[in-house]
Amino acid sequence: MNGWVVRGLGLALVHVVVRTFLGAAVTQWPEQGSIMRWFSLAVVILLAFAWGALDGIRDRRANPDPDDGADLTMMWLKAAFVAGILAGLAAWIVGLLFDIAVTSAGLFFEVTSGAAFTVLLVFIPSTVGVGLGRFVAGRDGRKSGAVAPADDADREVEEEAAENYADSEWSYEHREDGGDYDGDNTDTEVFSPVETQGGNGGRSGGAHRAEQ
Repeated sequence: MNGWVVRGLGLALVHVVVRTFLGAAVTQWPEQGSIMRWFSLAVVILLAFAWGALDGIRDRRANPDPDDGADLTMMWLKAAFVAGILAGLAAWIVGLLFDIAVTSAGLFFEVTSGAAFTVLLVFIPSTVGVGLGRFVAGRDGRKSGAVAPADDADREVEEEAAENYADSEWSYEHREDGGDYDGDNTDTEVFSPVETQGGNGGRSGGAHRAEQ
């Protein structure tokens, strides 16, 4: 099952349970309704935040390079939509079947406006938790001296390039100084000298004058 489906179903269940207990509690203690509503709101926000933070920590530990991380934003966006629609539908059904003041709105409101509010309650805290979780995991990794695999690969490439550059500079200096050059050990083909017309006696006039 996809991760966003699990998170959407889980948080939809949390919202329905919290709203059900809130409706029952408000019926029993109406004077404390305001405090209980704020408490219920804090519970669902903290749960979404904690779940997102755990995802961020696991993702950063599995992918130390930020460019290789999973797309948790889209996953949590889809999970928020699932949670919003299912929570609104389930809350309406609970209020219809049981004598609990879960909601006083109709089905259309619960799966549209009510679901949009639930989407925000899930998506915003979870994405904040993902960012914070990644930051904490990355900071702990730097403190422990752990180096990302990508950093090791880049370092090896840089060291190899530096060695090749040093070898080329050394070979160039030895060629300039007349030293031995071992950069290319390929055998060189030697060609026989080309004789001019007339053999040894037919050398150019310039060469004959030079000998005189």
